[in-house]
Amino acid sequence: MNKLYIGNLSPSVTVEDLRHLFAEKKLPVPEQILLKNGYAFVDFPDHNSAIQAIEILNGKAELYGKTIEVDYSVPKKLRSRKIQIRNIPPHLQWEVLDGLLAQYGTVENVEQVNTDTETAVVNVTYATKEEAKVAIEKLTRQQFDEYCFTVSYIMDMDAAPPNQALRTRRGGRSPRDQGAPEHRPSGGFGSPHPRQHDFPLRMLVPTQFVGAIIGKEGLTIKNVTKQTQSKVDIHRKENAGAAEKPISIHSTPEGCSSACRMIMDIMQKEAIETNATEDIPLKILAHNSLVGRLIGKEGRNLKKIEEETGTKIMISSLHDLTYYNLERIITVMGELEAILKAEVEITKKLREAYENDIAAINQQANLIPGVNLNSLGIFASGLPVLPPAAGPRGSGPPVAHGGYNPFLSHSSHLSGLYGVSPASAIPHQISQQAPEQEVVYLFIPTQAVGALIGKKGQHIKQLAHFAGASIKIAPAESPDVTERMVIITGTPEAQFKAQGRIFGKLKEENFVSAKEEVKLETHIKVPSTAAGRVIGKGGKTVNELQNLTSAEVIVPRDQTPDENDEVFVKISGHFFASQTAQRKIREIIQQVKQQEQKHQQGASASPHHSK
Repeated sequence: MNKLYIGNLSPSVTVEDLRHLFAEKKLPVPEQILLKNGYAFVDFPDHNSAIQAIEILNGKAELYGKTIEVDYSVPKKLRSRKIQIRNIPPHLQWEVLDGLLAQYGTVENVEQVNTDTETAVVNVTYATKEEAKVAIEKLTRQQFDEYCFTVSYIMDMDAAPPNQALRTRRGGRSPRDQGAPEHRPSGGFGSPHPRQHDFPLRMLVPTQFVGAIIGKEGLTIKNVTKQTQSKVDIHRKENAGAAEKPISIHSTPEGCSSACRMIMDIMQKEAIETNATEDIPLKILAHNSLVGRLIGKEGRNLKKIEEETGTKIMISSLHDLTYYNLERIITVMGELEAILKAEVEITKKLREAYENDIAAINQQANLIPGVNLNSLGIFASGLPVLPPAAGPRGSGPPVAHGGYNPFLSHSSHLSGLYGVSPASAIPHQISQQAPEQEVVYLFIPTQAVGALIGKKGQHIKQLAHFAGASIKIAPAESPDVTERMVIITGTPEAQFKAQGRIFGKLKEENFVSAKEEVKLETHIKVPSTAAGRVIGKGGKTVNELQNLTSAEVIVPRDQTPDENDEVFVKISGHFFASQTAQRKIREIIQQVKQQEQKHQQGASASPHHSK
């Protein structure tokens, strides 16, 4: 995706004219320029420089009196469902963008492109070619504040004829080779070619050492990447004037640790040469949603690492977290070898937590068909489902890589998450019958009510719009209640989204300690005739349900059915456990209803057959 088309060229334009233009605009001067009559094709070294060339030159640069056109070179046969949107305001809420994208069709996947630009860039996959075409027409030059979207087709290899796709896979450059965007951890469940999850090692280094780490003409950092077979991003342009800069290392666990060792060595040597007197600790950045599992119950995991490595480990306070930065700083102090040994153990724990979250998502991928779990803000409070991978810290939303997504979508630093929008997220029902509306009673801490409602009710309105559900908070029964009831009415998909976002909000706002897991208590009503089926003979069904879902399921026995002949079932557990239990119980209810209908039909039919 680094090959660009340059059009509207004067017949007088030469290859040297183009090279001079690129150099003048401080763009990389490509080695290959194919000049035709009135247009040219140019190969840029990476997707970052290709994006910059489009933004700087398209409609803004002139050669021989003609304004040139610059865009991706995408054959017509490969212009299908995939588009790229650039110049997105960094402060734009994900819910807003979600809703905007949904106006033009069903969004199957959204990926954030890791760039050096202040604004955000995303690649969007629509369900159909027609929807993508409409989105390009409507979104191009759309204004947000002082920002104006630019939109292009990008290659959709799934649209290629079989023989062309096969040639590309065998001998051509794949989209990844061409600078494809980094996928978020889940890769989006509509992603046709999932790849291994990337969990980067994120470091924070003193700004004074950044020059030494990069080296003259970048030779030092090139040597690090070559020797360790890793990709190292130094976010030196972020947070001007900050005393520390983040570094993201993408590689295998061994490659990340090797690169970390080399960077620590470089800083140690630079400190000696500059007569710096202070010891240089290792500072690791980790998403808040992972830190609790690193610490362990009563701090046991952290204490064990300290004892085994001879280091002192400190973790920054929860109070230091902000809307745009949900990473905490893990500071490791001690001798260099001890620090590096501790890094291996710390990263191992963080990676395990990350992979467990990914596994949970994958296990539940088909729980509600058509729902993009990455859009819910369940994990990492919102940033693409996991830790910010490669991005700046502090002032604005970080840039997402293959792990946590900072621009965010997300709580990467998460606020909402990219995902499917309410109206279009779910495939059209085959039946003309509307999905049945369900009512769920969800209990949240009283102190979380304000955060859920938001300023002037904005958050709860956005949530209801996103989920396509009715969300109401019941009045408190007394002034000193510790929990409040949230009444959610909507389809199964709407329930999944609404409850998921509320779960994410509780996590994001730290209404539980870092050592605790967020659990939801939900009540659903079932026909009294189905209550026995939920319990099962001797409690067999409810016990199997609890073992299967890991949720606690209680059917109080001394209930009096309400005016609709319904009783409550209480479910308590983490989000996916609760959702699985709810769906299983709804299945039992449906089975009971179907059996009752058959019985009624049989009873009404029997008189006609009797003699």
